[in-house]
Amino acid sequence: MVPKIMLDMVLGQLSMLREQIAKLQETIEKLAEDNRRKDAIIEEKNQIILNANRARFGQSSEQRKYVLSDGQLSMFEIAGDGNTETTEKPAENPKTVKIAEHERKAKRTMAEFAASLRVKEEIVDLPEAEKFNAQGEPLKCIGKVEVRSEIIREPENVYLRKYYILSYADPRAEAETGEADIKQAKAPTPLIPHSYASASAVTDVYIKKYADALPLYRQEQIWKRLGVDLNRGTLANWVITTADMYLKFIWKKMKEILLMLPVIHADETVLQVNKEPGRTPQQESRIWAYSSSKRAKHQIRLFQYEMSRKGACATNFLEGFKGILQSDGYSGYGVIGEIIRAGCWAHMRRKWLEAMPKGATVENSKAAKGYEFCGRIFDVERKLEDFPDAERAAKRQELIKPIIDEYYTWIETIFKPSGKLKEAVTYAVNQKEFLCTFLYHGEVEASNNQVENAQRGVVVGRKNWLFCDTPKGAEASVIAYSILETAKANGLNPEKYLLHIFTVLPDRFAKDPKADIEDLLPWNEEIMELCKLGV
Repeated sequence: MVPKIMLDMVLGQLSMLREQIAKLQETIEKLAEDNRRKDAIIEEKNQIILNANRARFGQSSEQRKYVLSDGQLSMFEIAGDGNTETTEKPAENPKTVKIAEHERKAKRTMAEFAASLRVKEEIVDLPEAEKFNAQGEPLKCIGKVEVRSEIIREPENVYLRKYYILSYADPRAEAETGEADIKQAKAPTPLIPHSYASASAVTDVYIKKYADALPLYRQEQIWKRLGVDLNRGTLANWVITTADMYLKFIWKKMKEILLMLPVIHADETVLQVNKEPGRTPQQESRIWAYSSSKRAKHQIRLFQYEMSRKGACATNFLEGFKGILQSDGYSGYGVIGEIIRAGCWAHMRRKWLEAMPKGATVENSKAAKGYEFCGRIFDVERKLEDFPDAERAAKRQELIKPIIDEYYTWIETIFKPSGKLKEAVTYAVNQKEFLCTFLYHGEVEASNNQVENAQRGVVVGRKNWLFCDTPKGAEASVIAYSILETAKANGLNPEKYLLHIFTVLPDRFAKDPKADIEDLLPWNEEIMELCKLGV
């Protein structure tokens, strides 16, 4: 028999061991959980670094050459509906190298390249002394031969225009009454009262800044080289004043028309404004962008400056709109009432791209598989582009809906995703309702690229001029971008269009500040003929 004291000691030691084992197991589980959390953080950081390198060094487009499959250039470059045919391969010459078949755009001829340019002939003649034969008789010209063509760019021509008005008196009236009946010619209304600004000079400032992304301080240097001492403050005042006096009325008219359309695209981007009341220069403001759809009769691109990204900004702008709003997944658009929301498959595709590791294939990466699903949707969508709205919606339900159903069934199989993969899955699940809207509305596109493309000018310009100094400058800038981007979207030369506006409106508004401006909208037939590109 084991003494009771020894038995109690053994039992006590066993109890202590159990407690120690339990604590150790608890510690092991805690450490394992810490390791899993740290692994997730490391993976997320690696994905951030990968996306940063991809953005800096990789291709700028989202074409599917990102996703590779063993032995193939791209697993999505299968023509037609995916069916392939095998044919007998011809005998290969070991001294030859096979080149992949591809299409190349034909080179333009000189006639196509410079079709819109006026032609000035330069006749190269013999010296007078060589126009005679050995007997002193004059030679006979038998024709001319074209040897080459050159594009000539002459320096800018800047001069000062002075207006003088002529005065006329009636001699008879003066002789009979002793008072002269004087008549004077009426000078054109100035673009800006008491200013040297002309329609052509102000148009040049707008085009250089908002179409060519040239900051005002660089324009100041250009003017000085031309012999004109115009400082950037003066140039900024020209823009702010003319935007308020003329362009904002066209902006408002285009907004009225935009809100009556069945589909509007929306997006927003960052803007820094230095002298906002009650805010520091470091606080970010926003440029909100709105666009008509690709199928709209009138192409409209409108921008609005706001101090915040709150959904109320979009709500205020879109007051009265009751159609379909297409946007990214930003929740701020969810507060707008009486609209149907449509999502963006290009954003969905981008989420998968950001989650894709280097060398991803559909065999080893869930992100690559999600990316492939999006590619399949866009492949079908391209084939339906020219279909009427109702027919396109029916075809989408027949051809694209099964792909989307398969896509969401597959998403349910992804177990405990982390990092960027989790973001992509969450986006797909939360945006499902909006991503499916386009299936039932043929007038809606599969992506929000329409408005994102419209913002390119703003983004490129911002990289050069960096910020707006004042809220008034920001408001003038968004009006300028609206006019110029809408002009480009309607196939106009933005410089000719802006010059026409600044030439016509001063006299018109001088006669009637509420004069009609319908004839100055970019899709007016006379405007399209007068301001079309290449003329």
